[in-house]
Amino acid sequence: MLSNYFKTSWRHLFKNKALSFIHIAGLSIGMAVVLLIGRWIWDELSFDTGTPHYDRIAQVMENQNYSGKINTGKGIPLPLGPELRLRYGSDFRYVVTSSWNFSSLIAQGEQKIVAKGYYMEQQAPELLSLHMLRGSRSAFRETGTILLSSSLARNLFGGADPLGKPVRMNAEMNKLVAGVYEDFPANSSFHDLQYMVSLKDLHSWVDGHENDWNDQSFQLFVELEDHAEMAAISAKIQDARLARVSKEDRRYQGRLFLQPMAQWHLYSEFSNGVNTGGAIQYVWMFAWTGLFVLLLACINFMNLSTARAEKRAREVGIRKVAGSLRGQIVGQFFSESVLVAGVSLLFALLIAYLLLPFFNIVSGKELSLPWSNGYFWLIALGSTLFIGMLAGSYPAIYLSSFRPASVLKGTFRTGPLAGKARQVLVVIQFSVSILLVIGTLVVYRQLQVSRNRPVGYDRGGLITLVMQTLNFHNHFEALRQDLLHSGAVAEVAESNSPVTENDHYDNGFSWPGRDPNEPEQFNLIGVTPEYGKAVGIQLLSGRDFSRQFATDSSALILNEAAVKYMGLQHPISSTLIWYGRPFHVVGVARDMIMGSPYAPVEQAIYYLNHDVGGILNIRLSPTLGVRDALAKIGAVCARYSPEEPFDYQFVDQAYADKFALEDHIEKLAAFFAALAIFISCLGLFGMAAYVAERRTKEIGVRKVLGASVPQVWRLLSIHFLILVAISFAVASPAAYYFMHRWLLQYSLRASLSWWIFAAAGGGALLITLATVSFQTLRAAMTNPVRSLRTE
Repeated sequence: MLSNYFKTSWRHLFKNKALSFIHIAGLSIGMAVVLLIGRWIWDELSFDTGTPHYDRIAQVMENQNYSGKINTGKGIPLPLGPELRLRYGSDFRYVVTSSWNFSSLIAQGEQKIVAKGYYMEQQAPELLSLHMLRGSRSAFRETGTILLSSSLARNLFGGADPLGKPVRMNAEMNKLVAGVYEDFPANSSFHDLQYMVSLKDLHSWVDGHENDWNDQSFQLFVELEDHAEMAAISAKIQDARLARVSKEDRRYQGRLFLQPMAQWHLYSEFSNGVNTGGAIQYVWMFAWTGLFVLLLACINFMNLSTARAEKRAREVGIRKVAGSLRGQIVGQFFSESVLVAGVSLLFALLIAYLLLPFFNIVSGKELSLPWSNGYFWLIALGSTLFIGMLAGSYPAIYLSSFRPASVLKGTFRTGPLAGKARQVLVVIQFSVSILLVIGTLVVYRQLQVSRNRPVGYDRGGLITLVMQTLNFHNHFEALRQDLLHSGAVAEVAESNSPVTENDHYDNGFSWPGRDPNEPEQFNLIGVTPEYGKAVGIQLLSGRDFSRQFATDSSALILNEAAVKYMGLQHPISSTLIWYGRPFHVVGVARDMIMGSPYAPVEQAIYYLNHDVGGILNIRLSPTLGVRDALAKIGAVCARYSPEEPFDYQFVDQAYADKFALEDHIEKLAAFFAALAIFISCLGLFGMAAYVAERRTKEIGVRKVLGASVPQVWRLLSIHFLILVAISFAVASPAAYYFMHRWLLQYSLRASLSWWIFAAAGGGALLITLATVSFQTLRAAMTNPVRSLRTE
């Protein structure tokens, strides 16, 4: 019986080629979308799961109260690690203090590579369960050693064995390679861990800070013992730092907590001390998008199958007269839908395979389809069966309900309820499509608002270099003069923070009118006197730093946010006390976006820094081409630090990278919205063809009676336009509700302008007209003699 079902279904596919094409094309695209979205979601949900015991690994973080607002940070003081081991050692298997992610110059012979890595304590290889390809984890405990990722080792040594061989870090430290570990996957929080060095080698940060509970310049990772419960230990250690700081610093009310590794990627955002989610919102968004797109394809199948019910009514009647039970007829139609779904799966796999390179570019990932994974095929085949049953459920139940007496007498006509059901399904289709289009437009608008936000400095023609050695700093004056004389540079300055990052924070300031019980924290930017000119800071009042004023060693420049925060009515010449030393304010600068472009600008203070800045800020000369300027700058830098590669970054590109996630989301949303509209239009095209075919004789009569082509076109098209108008009325309130809630996460947000909804609705109407006009015009222009000659 099953064999007969599928033979009949196969014949039906080839007999109705146009209808079969629409069915298969719609389902194929819908299933391909689900495959791509499912692969993307799986990559997101499996973030960090490749690390053994990831569910027991956590990072120690802290909530601090600043003027009633709770800030959540990862910065931890150095003595906290030993404190946790001493007081709560039975709860932790490993406690590992770490630096932040550092870029370092790693050299071996003539090979020099700038790589990212961490300075970490000795138990780090065990906590991260490094998969050692050469050497052992225990070798990291020996002094003067370094562990390399397999990719970095291959780039440095080629195919040679690197164990026991020396490498040089930042032209200062010689290290022996103690082991090579397998690279972390791209969906890991440590995917950029290219090297690991002992924390003790970071002398400039470690020495003298062993008992400093206020310097929060480190990170702390832990792994719990099997008997320990994450929430209980998190509550247990919350006052571990608070008990050690001075009475004055306790006003910050710092409370420690554990952020599980399982939440680092998807639940990384905090607002006022509460975890508000993160990338998980996009996982849910695309999961619903995939389901909606697949639903649209299933609706196409249901609509077109039931629309052509009259053509199959005689078949159902004969089957029933011949003795078929309703269940058998239901099985017949289910077998057809499952066959269509099966064929669609083959095309969906091909479409997904062909679209995957483009999808990777748009999503910013490096995904592949898991062809060899048995679970993948099990899920794919199971989903195909479910989709086939879902898509064929309504047609099977509806078509199998025909009464053979009415059918064979020729008096059968589909009832009004069937037509209403099809109209409802069309409305659902276009409501979802319009909703996706509005969402895409709102995301695009939000990106534009954030991108066009004044940044407070001039990004164009500005490059930065991270100094890997002390050579540039030790010869800064000579380097600056040579760069200026080269004609390629307008100005050069050092700073302790990149222009696009908030790297340094400090407190200890007091000012006239300050509440001594009010906690404070400032973004502190140490610079050389030429920083303002090099970066293009916009001064609102006062002056910039100058080498002509010897008193500028105790001068400060405040940004607008700092002036407002302090409540200074006349900031210029105001005196601030910083750790007991008086500093005078010489200028007020426009707020400069250094952190998130979506967040309010933090209060910042600029001061002259004579220590190592770490960052070179170079303003290119506008009179010379960029390529020639970079060549000259590289040649000058090579004279002062020949072992250091000329590894620069354009600031405008670094700023653009801050929008990478939202940019990927906007492109993905546009991609899926376009596919949703295409699937809806496929169904609409089929429905228009059916209506035109069904009303052929009516059209012929109307034309004989004098109806023009535009009149017939309007008669056939108005029905579909009304359905799309209803869809717009349904989708607009829902889109407003969801997108308004999404925009609330941004302090500077786009408005939900009327034109966004009008553009989506107008676009849907135009697309509908373009889709149905082909069929309706063809029907309207047909010679009425052909349609009426059988009468």
